[in-house]
This record gives sequence, C-alpha cells and structure tokens, in this order.
Amino acid sequence: MNFKPVAPTKSGQIIRTKVSFYHHYGIFVSEEEIIQFGLPTDPGKEASQIKVISTDISTFLNGGEIETAAPTKSELKAMRKPDEIVRIACSKLGMGGYDILHNNCEHFVNECAFGKAQSSFVDGVREKIRNRLKK
Repeated sequence: MNFKPVAPTKSGQIIRTKVSFYHHYGIFVSEEEIIQFGLPTDPGKEASQIKVISTDISTFLNGGEIETAAPTKSELKAMRKPDEIVRIACSKLGMGGYDILHNNCEHFVNECAFGKAQSSFVDGVREKIRNRLKK
C-alpha cells in the first residue's frame, strides 16, 4: 500500500508515522482517537505489556510526521468499509499477543482493513534474508 504525507480526513483510514527505521501504524477514528497495537515508544517493552489501545493523534505521532494510506483501486475493492474497519479495531481494544514478526501494529491494521494480518515490513526483511542465504 502506498502512503502520502497528508493528514487523514475520514474515520477508518490507515495511518502511520516513521519511528527510527520502521513505521508505526494505526486506524484513524478522529483526532482524539487513533486505535493502534501499542505505541511507537514500546520497542524494548516486554511483548506481554503491549496491547491494542486508543490514544489521541499527538500520542500516536510521538513527535513524528503523519502519513495516510492511499489504497490502489484493487486494494479499495478488497478493503472493508470504513465503519466496519473502525468497528473491528474497537472490538480489539485491550487485546494482547504482540509479536514483532507475526502480530505487530501493521498486522493489526491490515487485519482490520482487509481481514488478513500481514506486514510488508516483515515480509521485506524475510525476503532480504532469503536472498542473502541463497548467495
């Protein structure tokens, strides 16, 4: 999915912010409510302490810049309706089970929006490792 450096305008949009070498993802409900799996400040925390939470946009950004998803036509066809994305995200509030490789904030937003937990960041890292092992 492509992202643009613009503020979200509609509930149910996927947003992200750059944190060091990776991005932190969330579901935009309003400026006062972003639903996300943990915080951008959580690296180093024990996984059992990281939960799906709701914060304001300032806490989500943690001083970073916002980017909003710009889905392609095919992604829009596969994507749930915004109110359903928000409903699913809200239903997961308090959920744990964080795992950097298998259940992170990007997995969370993709599960809410598309029904499939996936992470392009983790997939990219895995591909780089596979390529290096082939050499």
